[in-house]
Amino acid sequence: MASSVKKKNGTGNGQPKLKFNTGWEYAPAPESSSHIKINSRYDLFIGGKFVKPSSGKYFDTINPATEAKLSEVAESNTADVDKAVKAARQAYDKYWKKMPARERGKYIFRISRMIQERARELAIIETMNGGKAIRESRDIDVPLAANHFFYYAGWADKLQFALPNKTPKPLGVAAQIIPWNFPLLMAAWKIAPALAAGNTVVLKPAETTPLTALKLAEIIQESGLPEGVVNIITGFGNTGADLVYHNDVDKIAFTGSTEVGKIIQKAVAGTRKKLTLELGGKAANIIFDDAPLDQAVEGIVNGIFFNQGHVCCAGSRLFVQESVYNKVLRKLKDRIETLIVGDPLDKNTDVGAINSKAQLEIINRYIALGKEEGAEIYQSGCSVPKKGFFCRPTLFTNVSQSHRIAQEEIFGPVLTIQTFRTDEEVIEKANNSPYGLSAGVWTDKGSKIFNLTTKLKAGVIWANTYNKFDPTSPFGGYKESGFGREGGLHGLTSYLAS
Repeated sequence: MASSVKKKNGTGNGQPKLKFNTGWEYAPAPESSSHIKINSRYDLFIGGKFVKPSSGKYFDTINPATEAKLSEVAESNTADVDKAVKAARQAYDKYWKKMPARERGKYIFRISRMIQERARELAIIETMNGGKAIRESRDIDVPLAANHFFYYAGWADKLQFALPNKTPKPLGVAAQIIPWNFPLLMAAWKIAPALAAGNTVVLKPAETTPLTALKLAEIIQESGLPEGVVNIITGFGNTGADLVYHNDVDKIAFTGSTEVGKIIQKAVAGTRKKLTLELGGKAANIIFDDAPLDQAVEGIVNGIFFNQGHVCCAGSRLFVQESVYNKVLRKLKDRIETLIVGDPLDKNTDVGAINSKAQLEIINRYIALGKEEGAEIYQSGCSVPKKGFFCRPTLFTNVSQSHRIAQEEIFGPVLTIQTFRTDEEVIEKANNSPYGLSAGVWTDKGSKIFNLTTKLKAGVIWANTYNKFDPTSPFGGYKESGFGREGGLHGLTSYLAS
Protein backbone atom coordinates (compact mmCIF):
# COMPACT_ATOMS: atom_id res chain seq x y z
CA MET A 1 0.00 0.00 0.00
CA ALA A 2 2.72 2.45 0.98
CA SER A 3 4.48 2.11 -2.38
CA SER A 4 1.41 3.46 -4.15
CA VAL A 5 1.20 6.53 -1.97
CA LYS A 6 3.17 9.72 -1.97
CA LYS A 7 2.76 12.62 0.40
CA LYS A 8 2.55 16.29 -0.23
CA ASN A 9 1.66 19.18 2.03
CA GLY A 10 -1.11 21.47 0.94
CA THR A 11 -4.00 21.59 3.36
CA GLY A 12 -3.09 24.95 4.81
CA ASN A 13 -2.86 23.69 8.40
CA GLY A 14 0.16 21.50 7.89
CA GLN A 15 -1.87 18.31 7.56
CA PRO A 16 -0.58 15.99 4.82
CA LYS A 17 -2.62 14.91 1.84
CA LEU A 18 -2.28 11.41 0.50
CA LYS A 19 -2.11 11.19 -3.26
CA PHE A 20 -2.58 7.85 -4.98
CA ASN A 21 -1.20 6.90 -8.38
CA THR A 22 -4.77 6.83 -9.69
CA GLY A 23 -4.94 10.59 -9.21
CA TRP A 24 -7.30 10.43 -6.23
CA GLU A 25 -6.34 12.32 -3.10
CA TYR A 26 -7.77 12.88 0.36
CA ALA A 27 -9.22 16.37 0.49
CA PRO A 28 -10.01 17.75 3.94
CA ALA A 29 -13.32 16.36 5.23
CA PRO A 30 -13.98 18.19 8.50
CA GLU A 31 -17.00 17.31 10.59
CA SER A 32 -19.20 20.37 11.03
CA SER A 33 -19.52 21.71 14.54
CA SER A 34 -22.00 24.44 13.66
CA HIS A 35 -24.98 22.53 15.09
CA ILE A 36 -23.54 21.87 18.55
CA LYS A 37 -23.91 24.11 21.56
CA ILE A 38 -21.16 24.63 24.10
CA ASN A 39 -22.03 27.11 26.82
CA SER A 40 -19.53 29.82 27.58
CA ARG A 41 -19.69 28.80 31.25
CA TYR A 42 -20.71 25.61 33.08
CA ASP A 43 -21.70 25.38 36.72
CA LEU A 44 -21.82 22.32 38.98
CA PHE A 45 -24.63 19.78 38.59
CA ILE A 46 -25.88 19.15 42.12
CA GLY A 47 -29.32 18.04 43.23
CA GLY A 48 -30.69 18.01 39.70
CA LYS A 49 -29.75 21.64 39.04
CA PHE A 50 -26.77 23.58 37.76
CA VAL A 51 -25.47 25.64 40.67
CA LYS A 52 -22.64 28.12 41.00
CA PRO A 53 -19.49 26.98 42.85
CA SER A 54 -19.04 28.18 46.41
CA SER A 55 -15.57 29.39 45.51
CA GLY A 56 -16.87 31.55 42.68
CA LYS A 57 -13.92 30.27 40.64
CA TYR A 58 -13.91 28.91 37.09
CA PHE A 59 -11.15 27.46 34.92
CA ASP A 60 -10.75 27.26 31.16
CA THR A 61 -11.12 24.09 29.14
CA ILE A 62 -9.53 24.14 25.69
CA ASN A 63 -9.40 22.36 22.35
CA PRO A 64 -5.97 20.63 22.34
CA ALA A 65 -5.90 20.61 18.52
CA THR A 66 -6.18 24.39 18.24
CA GLU A 67 -5.40 25.61 21.80
CA ALA A 68 -8.59 27.68 21.58
CA LYS A 69 -10.76 28.14 24.66
CA LEU A 70 -14.01 26.17 24.49
CA SER A 71 -15.63 27.14 27.77
CA GLU A 72 -14.98 27.89 31.42
CA VAL A 73 -15.94 25.36 34.04
CA ALA A 74 -16.74 25.65 37.74
CA GLU A 75 -13.99 24.80 40.22
CA SER A 76 -15.36 22.87 43.20
CA ASN A 77 -14.12 23.31 46.73
CA THR A 78 -14.72 21.26 49.87
CA ALA A 79 -18.11 22.89 50.49
CA ASP A 80 -19.28 21.97 46.98
CA VAL A 81 -18.17 18.36 47.42
CA ASP A 82 -20.06 18.18 50.70
CA LYS A 83 -23.14 19.66 49.05
CA ALA A 84 -23.00 17.08 46.23
CA VAL A 85 -22.56 14.14 48.62
CA LYS A 86 -25.47 15.37 50.79
CA ALA A 87 -27.66 15.68 47.69
CA ALA A 88 -26.74 12.11 46.70
CA ARG A 89 -27.46 10.82 50.22
CA GLN A 90 -30.82 12.57 50.36
CA ALA A 91 -31.81 11.21 46.94
CA TYR A 92 -30.74 7.72 47.99
CA ASP A 93 -32.75 7.75 51.20
CA LYS A 94 -35.78 9.60 49.83
CA TYR A 95 -36.21 8.18 46.32
CA TRP A 96 -33.76 5.81 44.78
CA LYS A 97 -33.44 2.90 47.21
CA LYS A 98 -37.23 2.84 47.65
CA MET A 99 -38.03 2.96 43.94
CA PRO A 100 -39.08 -0.35 42.32
CA ALA A 101 -36.14 -1.79 40.39
CA ARG A 102 -38.13 -1.86 37.17
CA GLU A 103 -38.70 1.89 37.41
CA ARG A 104 -35.00 2.48 37.98
CA GLY A 105 -34.31 0.51 34.83
CA LYS A 106 -36.67 2.73 32.85
CA TYR A 107 -34.70 5.84 33.78
CA ILE A 108 -31.40 4.20 32.82
CA PHE A 109 -32.86 3.05 29.50
CA ARG A 110 -34.15 6.56 28.83
CA ILE A 111 -30.66 7.99 29.35
CA SER A 112 -29.31 5.44 26.88
CA ARG A 113 -31.82 6.47 24.22
CA MET A 114 -31.10 10.15 24.75
CA ILE A 115 -27.37 9.54 24.32
CA GLN A 116 -28.15 7.80 21.04
CA GLU A 117 -30.33 10.70 19.91
CA ARG A 118 -27.54 13.19 20.65
CA ALA A 119 -24.71 10.94 19.49
CA ARG A 120 -23.37 13.25 16.81
CA GLU A 121 -23.24 16.24 19.14
CA LEU A 122 -21.55 14.22 21.87
CA ALA A 123 -18.97 12.78 19.46
CA ILE A 124 -17.97 16.21 18.18
CA ILE A 125 -17.66 17.69 21.67
CA GLU A 126 -15.65 14.65 22.79
CA THR A 127 -13.25 15.20 19.91
CA MET A 128 -13.02 18.97 20.40
CA ASN A 129 -12.33 18.70 24.13
CA GLY A 130 -10.19 15.55 24.15
CA GLY A 131 -8.31 15.65 20.85
CA LYS A 132 -9.13 12.14 19.68
CA ALA A 133 -10.02 11.52 16.04
CA ILE A 134 -13.71 11.95 15.23
CA ARG A 135 -13.84 8.42 13.86
CA GLU A 136 -13.03 7.03 17.31
CA SER A 137 -15.48 9.29 19.15
CA ARG A 138 -18.24 8.66 16.61
CA ASP A 139 -17.79 4.92 16.07
CA ILE A 140 -16.54 3.70 19.45
CA ASP A 141 -16.86 6.02 22.43
CA VAL A 142 -20.40 7.33 22.10
CA PRO A 143 -22.07 4.08 20.91
CA LEU A 144 -20.36 2.15 23.70
CA ALA A 145 -21.47 4.72 26.28
CA ALA A 146 -25.09 4.33 25.17
CA ASN A 147 -24.74 0.55 25.13
CA HIS A 148 -23.52 0.48 28.73
CA PHE A 149 -26.60 2.33 29.93
CA PHE A 150 -28.77 0.04 27.81
CA TYR A 151 -27.10 -3.11 29.15
CA TYR A 152 -27.36 -2.15 32.82
CA ALA A 153 -30.94 -0.95 32.41
CA GLY A 154 -31.75 -4.61 31.80
CA TRP A 155 -30.02 -5.71 34.99
CA ALA A 156 -31.84 -3.29 37.30
CA ASP A 157 -34.75 -5.63 38.08
CA LYS A 158 -32.71 -8.85 37.93
CA LEU A 159 -30.24 -8.37 40.75
CA GLN A 160 -31.27 -11.64 42.38
CA PHE A 161 -29.80 -13.39 39.34
CA ALA A 162 -26.55 -11.46 39.74
CA LEU A 163 -26.05 -12.91 43.22
CA PRO A 164 -28.05 -16.14 43.47
CA ASN A 165 -29.01 -17.35 46.95
CA LYS A 166 -28.18 -13.93 48.37
CA THR A 167 -30.04 -10.71 49.01
CA PRO A 168 -28.25 -8.04 46.98
CA LYS A 169 -28.52 -4.49 48.31
CA PRO A 170 -27.07 -1.19 47.13
CA LEU A 171 -24.12 0.33 48.96
CA GLY A 172 -25.39 3.91 49.12
CA VAL A 173 -23.44 6.85 47.74
CA ALA A 174 -20.75 6.14 45.13
CA ALA A 175 -17.95 8.63 44.47
CA GLN A 176 -16.56 8.17 40.98
CA ILE A 177 -13.42 9.77 39.54
CA ILE A 178 -12.66 9.37 35.85
CA PRO A 179 -9.69 10.23 33.56
CA TRP A 180 -9.40 12.30 30.41
CA ASN A 181 -8.86 9.59 27.80
CA PHE A 182 -12.47 8.32 27.54
CA PRO A 183 -14.54 11.01 29.30
CA LEU A 184 -18.06 9.99 28.23
CA LEU A 185 -17.42 6.25 28.07
CA MET A 186 -15.80 6.17 31.51
CA ALA A 187 -18.75 8.10 32.92
CA ALA A 188 -21.11 5.50 31.45
CA TRP A 189 -18.96 2.63 32.73
CA LYS A 190 -19.34 3.95 36.24
CA ILE A 191 -22.73 5.63 36.44
CA ALA A 192 -24.81 2.93 34.70
CA PRO A 193 -23.98 -0.04 36.97
CA ALA A 194 -24.12 2.14 40.09
CA LEU A 195 -27.66 3.27 39.25
CA ALA A 196 -28.78 -0.23 38.26
CA ALA A 197 -27.60 -1.53 41.62
CA GLY A 198 -29.62 1.18 43.40
CA ASN A 199 -26.85 3.59 44.39
CA THR A 200 -26.66 7.33 43.91
CA VAL A 201 -23.60 8.98 42.39
CA VAL A 202 -21.19 11.90 42.64
CA LEU A 203 -18.99 11.94 39.54
CA LYS A 204 -15.85 14.00 39.03
CA PRO A 205 -14.54 14.15 35.43
CA ALA A 206 -10.94 15.06 34.58
CA GLU A 207 -10.24 18.78 34.62
CA THR A 208 -9.04 18.77 30.99
CA THR A 209 -12.09 16.98 29.54
CA PRO A 210 -15.23 17.93 31.48
CA LEU A 211 -17.55 18.92 28.63
CA THR A 212 -19.16 15.60 27.67
CA ALA A 213 -19.75 14.80 31.33
CA LEU A 214 -21.54 18.13 31.67
CA LYS A 215 -23.51 17.37 28.51
CA LEU A 216 -24.43 14.07 30.13
CA ALA A 217 -25.64 16.09 33.12
CA GLU A 218 -27.99 17.95 30.75
CA ILE A 219 -29.26 14.62 29.42
CA ILE A 220 -29.79 13.31 32.95
CA GLN A 221 -31.68 16.47 33.85
CA GLU A 222 -33.89 16.17 30.77
CA SER A 223 -34.51 12.47 31.42
CA GLY A 224 -36.46 13.27 34.58
CA LEU A 225 -34.14 11.28 36.84
CA PRO A 226 -34.97 12.23 40.44
CA GLU A 227 -32.94 15.17 41.69
CA GLY A 228 -29.65 14.25 43.33
CA VAL A 229 -29.44 10.67 42.04
CA VAL A 230 -26.53 11.74 39.82
CA ASN A 231 -24.36 14.74 40.66
CA ILE A 232 -21.46 15.89 38.49
CA ILE A 233 -18.85 18.23 39.92
CA THR A 234 -15.75 19.60 38.23
CA GLY A 235 -12.39 20.59 39.61
CA PHE A 236 -8.80 19.51 40.10
CA GLY A 237 -7.05 16.90 42.22
CA ASN A 238 -8.20 18.48 45.48
CA THR A 239 -11.83 17.90 44.44
CA GLY A 240 -11.14 14.20 43.94
CA ALA A 241 -9.33 14.07 47.28
CA ASP A 242 -12.30 15.69 49.06
CA LEU A 243 -14.55 13.01 47.57
CA VAL A 244 -12.25 10.20 48.66
CA TYR A 245 -12.00 11.48 52.25
CA HIS A 246 -15.69 12.36 52.65
CA ASN A 247 -17.19 10.36 55.53
CA ASP A 248 -20.58 9.86 53.89
CA VAL A 249 -19.27 8.09 50.77
CA ASP A 250 -19.81 4.32 50.68
CA LYS A 251 -18.00 3.35 47.48
CA ILE A 252 -15.08 4.86 45.54
CA ALA A 253 -14.45 3.96 41.91
CA PHE A 254 -11.30 5.46 40.46
CA THR A 255 -9.76 5.23 37.01
CA GLY A 256 -6.43 6.98 36.61
CA SER A 257 -2.74 6.74 37.41
CA THR A 258 -1.22 4.04 39.58
CA GLU A 259 0.44 6.71 41.74
CA VAL A 260 -2.91 8.30 42.66
CA GLY A 261 -4.53 4.88 43.01
CA LYS A 262 -2.03 3.94 45.72
CA ILE A 263 -2.79 7.16 47.60
CA ILE A 264 -6.52 6.41 47.47
CA GLN A 265 -5.98 2.84 48.64
CA LYS A 266 -4.07 4.11 51.69
CA ALA A 267 -6.78 6.68 52.39
CA VAL A 268 -9.53 4.07 52.31
CA ALA A 269 -7.67 1.46 54.37
CA GLY A 270 -9.40 0.87 57.68
CA THR A 271 -12.67 2.48 56.62
CA ARG A 272 -15.97 0.91 55.58
CA LYS A 273 -15.65 2.24 52.04
CA LYS A 274 -15.65 -0.21 49.16
CA LEU A 275 -13.02 0.46 46.50
CA THR A 276 -12.30 -0.45 42.89
CA LEU A 277 -9.26 0.82 40.99
CA GLU A 278 -8.54 0.73 37.26
CA LEU A 279 -5.01 2.05 36.89
CA GLY A 280 -2.11 2.17 34.45
CA GLY A 281 -0.91 -0.40 31.96
CA LYS A 282 2.00 -1.40 29.76
CA ALA A 283 0.32 -3.99 27.57
CA ALA A 284 2.26 -6.62 25.65
CA ASN A 285 1.23 -7.43 22.08
CA ILE A 286 2.80 -10.71 20.95
CA ILE A 287 3.21 -11.74 17.30
CA PHE A 288 4.17 -15.36 16.54
CA ASP A 289 5.67 -16.42 13.21
CA ASP A 290 2.48 -18.26 12.22
CA ALA A 291 0.26 -15.19 12.74
CA PRO A 292 -1.60 -13.45 9.90
CA LEU A 293 0.99 -10.67 9.72
CA ASP A 294 -1.01 -8.03 7.84
CA GLN A 295 -3.90 -8.46 10.27
CA ALA A 296 -1.50 -8.34 13.21
CA VAL A 297 0.17 -5.15 12.01
CA GLU A 298 -3.22 -3.50 11.60
CA GLY A 299 -4.11 -4.61 15.12
CA ILE A 300 -0.87 -3.17 16.49
CA VAL A 301 -1.54 0.16 14.77
CA ASN A 302 -5.10 0.17 16.11
CA GLY A 303 -3.89 -0.68 19.60
CA ILE A 304 -1.38 2.14 19.98
CA PHE A 305 -1.63 4.80 17.24
CA PHE A 306 -5.29 5.30 16.30
CA ASN A 307 -6.04 6.34 19.89
CA GLN A 308 -2.79 8.35 20.27
CA GLY A 309 -1.73 5.74 22.84
CA HIS A 310 -4.23 7.31 25.23
CA VAL A 311 -5.84 4.12 26.45
CA CYS A 312 -4.50 2.47 29.58
CA CYS A 313 -4.69 -0.87 27.75
CA ALA A 314 -2.77 0.44 24.70
CA GLY A 315 -0.47 -2.22 23.26
CA SER A 316 2.67 -0.19 23.87
CA ARG A 317 5.07 -3.16 24.06
CA LEU A 318 5.42 -5.31 20.94
CA PHE A 319 7.13 -8.70 21.02
CA VAL A 320 7.80 -10.27 17.62
CA GLN A 321 9.09 -13.79 17.03
CA GLU A 322 12.62 -13.49 15.69
CA SER A 323 12.01 -15.28 12.38
CA VAL A 324 9.44 -12.70 11.21
CA TYR A 325 10.87 -9.63 12.92
CA ASN A 326 12.27 -7.96 9.81
CA LYS A 327 9.08 -8.53 7.85
CA VAL A 328 6.86 -7.18 10.65
CA LEU A 329 9.10 -4.16 11.20
CA ARG A 330 9.01 -3.29 7.49
CA LYS A 331 5.23 -3.60 7.39
CA LEU A 332 4.87 -1.47 10.52
CA LYS A 333 7.09 1.28 9.14
CA ASP A 334 5.19 1.24 5.85
CA ARG A 335 1.85 1.37 7.68
CA ILE A 336 2.65 4.29 9.97
CA GLU A 337 3.85 6.28 6.96
CA THR A 338 0.27 6.20 5.68
CA LEU A 339 -1.22 7.52 8.93
CA ILE A 340 -2.60 11.05 8.83
CA VAL A 341 -1.83 13.16 11.89
CA GLY A 342 -3.83 16.34 12.17
CA ASP A 343 -7.22 17.95 12.75
CA PRO A 344 -9.19 15.48 14.90
CA LEU A 345 -12.47 16.70 13.39
CA ASP A 346 -11.32 15.69 9.90
CA LYS A 347 -12.77 12.29 9.02
CA ASN A 348 -9.51 11.39 7.24
CA THR A 349 -7.43 11.83 10.37
CA ASP A 350 -6.00 8.70 11.96
CA VAL A 351 -4.03 10.24 14.84
CA GLY A 352 -5.50 13.28 16.57
CA ALA A 353 -4.12 15.64 19.18
CA ILE A 354 -2.49 14.87 22.50
CA ASN A 355 -4.88 15.84 25.29
CA SER A 356 -2.80 18.61 26.84
CA LYS A 357 0.50 20.43 26.63
CA ALA A 358 1.60 18.79 29.87
CA GLN A 359 0.95 15.31 28.49
CA LEU A 360 2.79 16.11 25.26
CA GLU A 361 5.80 17.23 27.30
CA ILE A 362 5.75 13.90 29.17
CA ILE A 363 5.68 11.97 25.88
CA ASN A 364 8.52 14.03 24.44
CA ARG A 365 10.59 13.45 27.58
CA TYR A 366 10.16 9.69 27.17
CA ILE A 367 11.10 9.90 23.49
CA ALA A 368 14.28 11.78 24.45
CA LEU A 369 14.94 9.24 27.19
CA GLY A 370 14.60 6.36 24.73
CA LYS A 371 17.29 7.93 22.56
CA GLU A 372 19.55 8.50 25.58
CA GLU A 373 19.14 4.85 26.60
CA GLY A 374 20.43 3.75 23.19
CA ALA A 375 17.22 2.59 21.54
CA GLU A 376 16.83 3.20 17.81
CA ILE A 377 13.97 5.53 16.93
CA TYR A 378 11.78 5.63 13.85
CA GLN A 379 9.08 8.28 13.46
CA SER A 380 6.66 8.71 10.59
CA GLY A 381 7.65 11.38 8.12
CA CYS A 382 4.31 13.17 8.22
CA SER A 383 4.04 16.85 8.94
CA VAL A 384 1.96 17.97 11.89
CA PRO A 385 -0.05 21.15 12.47
CA LYS A 386 1.94 24.01 13.93
CA LYS A 387 -0.84 24.88 16.35
CA GLY A 388 -2.00 22.40 18.95
CA PHE A 389 -0.43 19.40 20.70
CA PHE A 390 0.60 16.66 18.26
CA CYS A 391 3.07 13.78 18.23
CA ARG A 392 4.18 11.65 15.28
CA PRO A 393 3.73 7.87 15.57
CA THR A 394 7.00 6.58 17.03
CA LEU A 395 8.72 3.18 17.01
CA PHE A 396 11.67 2.18 19.20
CA THR A 397 13.79 -0.85 18.28
CA ASN A 398 16.92 -2.26 19.90
CA VAL A 399 15.04 -2.10 23.19
CA SER A 400 15.87 -4.20 26.25
CA GLN A 401 13.75 -5.11 29.25
CA SER A 402 15.68 -2.65 31.41
CA HIS A 403 14.86 0.38 29.25
CA ARG A 404 12.50 2.75 31.04
CA ILE A 405 10.50 3.20 27.84
CA ALA A 406 9.77 -0.55 28.02
CA GLN A 407 8.76 -0.47 31.68
CA GLU A 408 6.97 2.81 32.34
CA GLU A 409 3.61 3.96 31.02
CA ILE A 410 4.09 6.71 28.42
CA PHE A 411 0.46 7.31 27.44
CA GLY A 412 1.29 8.40 23.93
CA PRO A 413 1.76 7.03 20.38
CA VAL A 414 5.09 5.37 21.23
CA LEU A 415 5.72 1.66 20.60
CA THR A 416 8.71 -0.33 21.85
CA ILE A 417 9.66 -3.48 19.91
CA GLN A 418 11.56 -6.54 21.14
CA THR A 419 12.11 -10.02 19.75
CA PHE A 420 11.72 -13.50 21.23
CA ARG A 421 12.34 -17.09 20.20
CA THR A 422 10.23 -19.35 22.43
CA ASP A 423 6.86 -19.25 24.19
CA GLU A 424 8.55 -19.38 27.57
CA GLU A 425 10.79 -16.43 26.74
CA VAL A 426 7.97 -14.14 25.63
CA ILE A 427 5.79 -15.08 28.61
CA GLU A 428 8.62 -14.13 30.96
CA LYS A 429 9.26 -10.87 29.12
CA ALA A 430 5.59 -9.93 28.90
CA ASN A 431 5.06 -10.56 32.61
CA ASN A 432 8.18 -8.58 33.52
CA SER A 433 6.18 -5.45 34.23
CA PRO A 434 4.63 -3.90 37.32
CA TYR A 435 1.38 -3.65 35.36
CA GLY A 436 -1.13 -6.32 34.36
CA LEU A 437 -4.06 -4.71 32.59
CA SER A 438 -4.17 -6.23 29.11
CA ALA A 439 -2.30 -8.16 26.43
CA GLY A 440 -2.69 -9.38 22.86
CA VAL A 441 -1.69 -12.64 21.18
CA TRP A 442 -1.39 -13.11 17.41
CA THR A 443 -1.08 -16.70 16.18
CA ASP A 444 -2.80 -19.23 13.93
CA LYS A 445 -2.77 -21.92 16.62
CA GLY A 446 -5.53 -22.10 19.19
CA SER A 447 -3.38 -24.22 21.50
CA LYS A 448 -0.78 -21.47 21.63
CA ILE A 449 -3.47 -18.92 22.47
CA PHE A 450 -4.76 -21.06 25.35
CA ASN A 451 -1.22 -21.66 26.62
CA LEU A 452 -0.44 -17.95 26.77
CA THR A 453 -3.77 -16.80 28.14
CA THR A 454 -3.30 -19.08 31.16
CA LYS A 455 0.18 -17.74 31.84
CA LEU A 456 0.08 -14.05 30.97
CA LYS A 457 -0.65 -11.92 34.03
CA ALA A 458 -3.17 -9.58 32.47
CA GLY A 459 -6.81 -8.88 33.19
CA VAL A 460 -7.89 -8.80 29.53
CA ILE A 461 -6.23 -10.77 26.73
CA TRP A 462 -7.25 -10.39 23.10
CA ALA A 463 -6.52 -13.08 20.51
CA ASN A 464 -5.96 -12.03 16.89
CA THR A 465 -7.60 -8.68 17.59
CA TYR A 466 -7.08 -5.74 19.94
CA ASN A 467 -9.04 -3.05 21.78
CA LYS A 468 -12.42 -4.72 21.33
CA PHE A 469 -14.90 -3.82 24.05
CA ASP A 470 -18.42 -4.88 24.89
CA PRO A 471 -20.69 -3.86 27.80
CA THR A 472 -21.23 -7.52 28.70
CA SER A 473 -17.51 -8.22 29.17
CA PRO A 474 -15.67 -7.28 32.37
CA PHE A 475 -12.53 -5.14 32.17
CA GLY A 476 -9.82 -4.67 34.79
CA GLY A 477 -6.30 -5.60 35.79
CA TYR A 478 -3.86 -7.22 38.16
CA LYS A 479 -0.80 -6.03 40.07
CA GLU A 480 -0.31 -2.25 39.78
CA SER A 481 -3.10 -2.02 37.19
CA GLY A 482 -5.62 -2.13 40.02
CA PHE A 483 -8.39 -4.44 41.16
CA GLY A 484 -12.09 -4.84 40.56
CA ARG A 485 -13.88 -5.03 37.23
CA GLU A 486 -16.01 -2.69 35.17
CA GLY A 487 -18.47 -3.90 32.58
CA GLY A 488 -20.48 -7.10 32.57
CA LEU A 489 -21.91 -8.79 35.63
CA HIS A 490 -18.66 -8.22 37.52
CA GLY A 491 -19.05 -4.46 37.10
CA LEU A 492 -22.50 -4.65 38.66
CA THR A 493 -21.57 -6.70 41.71
CA SER A 494 -18.91 -4.21 42.80
CA TYR A 495 -21.77 -1.79 43.53
CA LEU A 496 -23.75 -4.31 45.62
CA ALA A 497 -23.64 -5.46 49.23
CA SER A 498 -24.91 -8.90 50.03
